[in-house]
Amino acid sequence: MRIGVPKEIKVEEYRVGMTPGIAHMLVLDGAEVVVETQAGAGLGFSDADYEAAGATVLPNADAVFERADMIVKVKEPQAVEIARLEARHVLFTYLHLAADKAQAEGLMKSGCTAIAYETVTDRAGRLPLLAPMSQVAGRMAVDVGANALLRPTGGRGLLLGGVPGVAPAKVVILGGGVSGVNAAQMAVGHHAQVSLFDISLERLAQIDAQFGGRVTTLFSEPHAIAKAVAEADLVIGCVLVPGAAAPKLVSRADLGRMQKGAVLVDVAIDQGGCFETSRPTTHTNPTFVVDGVVHYCVANMPGAAPLTSTYALTAATAPYIRALATKGAERAMAEDPGLFAGLNVRAGKITHAAVAQALGL
Repeated sequence: MRIGVPKEIKVEEYRVGMTPGIAHMLVLDGAEVVVETQAGAGLGFSDADYEAAGATVLPNADAVFERADMIVKVKEPQAVEIARLEARHVLFTYLHLAADKAQAEGLMKSGCTAIAYETVTDRAGRLPLLAPMSQVAGRMAVDVGANALLRPTGGRGLLLGGVPGVAPAKVVILGGGVSGVNAAQMAVGHHAQVSLFDISLERLAQIDAQFGGRVTTLFSEPHAIAKAVAEADLVIGCVLVPGAAAPKLVSRADLGRMQKGAVLVDVAIDQGGCFETSRPTTHTNPTFVVDGVVHYCVANMPGAAPLTSTYALTAATAPYIRALATKGAERAMAEDPGLFAGLNVRAGKITHAAVAQALGL
């Protein structure tokens, strides 16, 4: 199989779908790997690095799409990339279609087979290709939230961990999944006062045991969330429903009860966000203010740490890429129900129930 790795073109995206090391592994397997020139420049990977790994460097994305059978990316394809896709292509990347009907319709029109990292599951039902970026985003959420709380960036002027004689910030985390737990680890490390909400009592018990009581665990219900948010300095939204749009847990009315200069960080923005007032932002202009509350809603948070993120992501995706490359998509998905769960678009139709429900398709 011929595997193509184009340069990411989403605004301020520096990650790449494949490292030279993974490319070399695939070449040794017998696959042909083609990489767009400068695809790894944001991480310091040169064209020569890919060539030394046995890959072929091509001058532009058109050439990569034309040559390749499978396209491996990081972020969802942009409109110009969707226009290059054909029915013969297998696309393997993050898609987040539930919040992007235009992309879904474009992929359907192309006829391609689109497999989404974020809905691939393992034998335990976990999301192994979402987990690495959830770890990065969860940890980053506390850092960017702490920065947004400072006065020069529009916040209350509060130090997250406080100092002796001054209380630390109150941090509320919505969701006890991978990103929520990683956010809690960082917030506890900053000596903040941390509360975490989830709908699973079993999960809350696990988190309580993990943190030895240093995190207050609470069952997720509207009244309790509204009360906690009103008292919070920093709220981090980490809610995930695989494939589906994120539920809106903080309403516009809730903002009116929050402290001026408090901060919302929406890690779920790729899936539409879990705050009613969220809208996607970029690393250049990461925040906006609604009713005196600072919102951080960058849709590709891990892209700001491309080295860490790319190595973490490609270590997770490599076994699946190898399976697809050596067996072909049909056989690979037939033999691995978890990979089959990643199938979102096929032959002009949406093939994932949660995505279809979210989009009404």
